[in-house]
Amino acid sequence: MEKTIPIQLGDQSYLVNIGHHALEKLTSYLQSNPPSKLCIISDETVSSLHMDTLLKAIPDSIPRCQFITPNGEKAKSMDVYRDVLTYVIGERLDRSALFIAFGGGAVGDLTGFCAATYIRGVPFIQVPTTLLAHDSSVGGKTGINHPLGKNLIGAFHHPKAVFYHLPFLQTLPKREWRSGFAEIIKASLISKQPFFDELQRTVRDDYDINIENVVRPLVQGIETKKRIVEMDERERGLRAYLNFGHTLGHALENELGYGKITHGEAVLIGIVYALRLSQLFYNLAISEKQFKEWVERIGFDLTIIRKAAPVRLLNRMKNDKKTKMGKCNFVLLEKIGQPILKEIDDETILQTLATFISDIG
Repeated sequence: MEKTIPIQLGDQSYLVNIGHHALEKLTSYLQSNPPSKLCIISDETVSSLHMDTLLKAIPDSIPRCQFITPNGEKAKSMDVYRDVLTYVIGERLDRSALFIAFGGGAVGDLTGFCAATYIRGVPFIQVPTTLLAHDSSVGGKTGINHPLGKNLIGAFHHPKAVFYHLPFLQTLPKREWRSGFAEIIKASLISKQPFFDELQRTVRDDYDINIENVVRPLVQGIETKKRIVEMDERERGLRAYLNFGHTLGHALENELGYGKITHGEAVLIGIVYALRLSQLFYNLAISEKQFKEWVERIGFDLTIIRKAAPVRLLNRMKNDKKTKMGKCNFVLLEKIGQPILKEIDDETILQTLATFISDIG
């Protein structure tokens, strides 16, 4: 399966190339657009597993260097950001250079932010290696974390291209498959009903999350994001819908500790909570009980939220970039495929969170 999805943003348009031979397109791209030098940024795990494969796809005539980050969200720190910039300054990268983000979402976010801010902006491309990165590699959001909150430091900086080489996914541990699948579930709920219904029919339990079953939903997830980003590139309105499940999700990540819970696990719990709020405010016609049973069969553990106190989660949510004038904003659903932004007062959040946490288990 080979698929090309155009992201149409005027002079910032680019192609997302998905398939089992995406690296061949990367080679052609670099031959047609040779940089003065390229810097590959990857993490320890991806580098050990796949760096040789990537290097074979880069024409020998192009000078290159590599920077290896810690795994996961540890890559998105101010210290690592500083270290990357120190390294590329030493490598004398100029404005004709190119960054390659080679890894998951954390590496993509870090690399994009480095590219956005190094000598006021140089180009970069995304070569995702995780299912989760299908979401983060598209849309131009880049950034790093602050101890007080996730993605609070960042910039919009679109890649020049995305090359999604599907064989890289084969080495993912099951937990990372689930983490990425949570973002696909999110996309299905803010899209038209058939996407969500088809997803539930195709993936019924943990064993069904595999490359054969996930490629089509992966493409649908990217196409969902494409439609929204093209309408609202800078998140002044509709793009906020892509944060469905993320208000509580980001708070959980920050509260429990990056690495103790994956991004997808946190977002999935945030989705379940958002479904409960959607039933409260809009009588959403979806069974929370059946939804929880489905995601638990897939392998998600919702009980981890019991390690977090409602008051602490609320304080974390107030540091979220979606908060306005001290009020928490949630993306809820009037119905599947009809997301809506809703400001919710602190008392309601504390009451519903306490009940929600006690009901999990």
